[in-house]
Amino acid sequence: MRRTFLVVSLLFVHGLTLAQKTYDVVVYGGTSGGFTAAIQVARMGKSVALLEPTKHIGGMNVEGLGGTDIDNHPNFQNSPAVGGLALEFYRRIAQAYNRQAAFEQTLTSGRKDPKQWRFEPHVAQSVIDKWVSEYPIDVLLDHRLSEGPNAVQKKGTVMQAIQLENGRTFWAQVFIDATIEGDLLHAAGVSTVVGREANATYGETKNGIRAVTDHAQFAVRVDPYQRPGDPTSGVIPTVQNEPLGTPGAADRRIQAYCFRMCLTRDSTNRISFTKPDGYDPKQYEIYVRYEQAGGKLYRPASTIPNGKTDLGAWHDLSHNLYGTNHAYPGGTQATRQRVLQQHRTFTQGLFYFLANDPSVSLDTRRAWQQWGLCRDEFQDNDGWPRQFYVRDARRMVSDYVITEHHVRRENPTPVDDPVAVAFWPPDVHSVRRIVRDGAAYNEGFVFGGDSWRPFGISYRALVPKASECTNLLTPTCPSSSHIAYGTIRIEFTFMALGQACGTAAVLAIDGHKPVQQVPYQTLRERLLKDEQVIRLL
Repeated sequence: MRRTFLVVSLLFVHGLTLAQKTYDVVVYGGTSGGFTAAIQVARMGKSVALLEPTKHIGGMNVEGLGGTDIDNHPNFQNSPAVGGLALEFYRRIAQAYNRQAAFEQTLTSGRKDPKQWRFEPHVAQSVIDKWVSEYPIDVLLDHRLSEGPNAVQKKGTVMQAIQLENGRTFWAQVFIDATIEGDLLHAAGVSTVVGREANATYGETKNGIRAVTDHAQFAVRVDPYQRPGDPTSGVIPTVQNEPLGTPGAADRRIQAYCFRMCLTRDSTNRISFTKPDGYDPKQYEIYVRYEQAGGKLYRPASTIPNGKTDLGAWHDLSHNLYGTNHAYPGGTQATRQRVLQQHRTFTQGLFYFLANDPSVSLDTRRAWQQWGLCRDEFQDNDGWPRQFYVRDARRMVSDYVITEHHVRRENPTPVDDPVAVAFWPPDVHSVRRIVRDGAAYNEGFVFGGDSWRPFGISYRALVPKASECTNLLTPTCPSSSHIAYGTIRIEFTFMALGQACGTAAVLAIDGHKPVQQVPYQTLRERLLKDEQVIRLL
């Protein structure tokens, strides 16, 4: 009896101790939007915890996306949209490479120089870790939100605490969901959506099932059937045997994910490609047929410092694994890990296949044999990124929704309360690979064109409906349609939105107001004081 009483008493005291650990702001997710939100809260003098489900903060900056998507397209220059904490991040990157003078000269001259913005993953990790350590931010890694029904404690529309898988509970006045997956939004009962809306939903033209996909479409005609020319034989791997559907209609499909691969040709730093467990060369039949049809397969190229790659998957045939990630956004952690592992196994096998399989042309094999993983990157994961590029998952649905109309060059929807600038064209990758007119066909890719323009991102898109939650913000899952989100999902934009959310959280606390009632003029003045770019002249 005495032993039982002691155990219960210790648990009770332990519970009180955790309950008393209350913060002004809790940020869930150490993405670009997450670490910048935490820094901004700390700079404004409030206590903040940054909870990250994985072992690293930094988001895709530390997982291979070193190309930055800044000034890297011939048709536009988007660096003028980079300000505030985002610009400070890139300044710190320049300092890490001892190129501060060149970076500042690029800024003052207005010159377009993509290489000044680029970096290696391990350099970004070092910069971010040091930067965050300069502030009294409690960073807690491996802290994942509980999947149980009590993950969020609410009283009416006010979140009070969140519970994690490890049993810890965190209390705060304001919470920020800075995940790409929108897990905290979902657990808090905030409306979210996954997939493509119908064009009719918001009067758009580029949403839903695409009648024609011409961007990153197959350059050559590839037979998709197990026995060429025989539809009854079934389809080869990476092809889904399903109809196109009704153009413009909604579906739950999401754009493909991929690893942003950091590779090197430096023999002293190179790890050769190896077969994954369960390697099956038959999974890559479409790559063989692509070459046989006259296509030239993609290959790595140096795009970031020290001769390394930021190898993404924007080609007609690459390591984008179309149609296999649809279970990820709303899935359990076990489901997500299964999808992640499937992508790694496929990608690892593909790179080995392209470098070694005799069914691939000698020219392709020689090109790929020069490359390998980097010994000095992702050292805790055998040279592989720990996370893949989740291009989109859940998106919040608030009273205000960013749509294609905000992005249009002609007669755009005006924005009265901008907190950052989105300067990227509509960019959503294909969602599946099907058979159309007897050939393999990528469906869903939208990119670029001349009908878009940069636009201000409304503060109202960062807050939920007041009827659902009044002390939660998100920089990474803003209220937006599928096609509009494709203009926002850039790392420097997430940083800007993180700064905006961090600022708004503090103003809400100081003003004793719901986040929906933060005075825009006050928010605007503080953002401008902190050199945020909220409008382009």
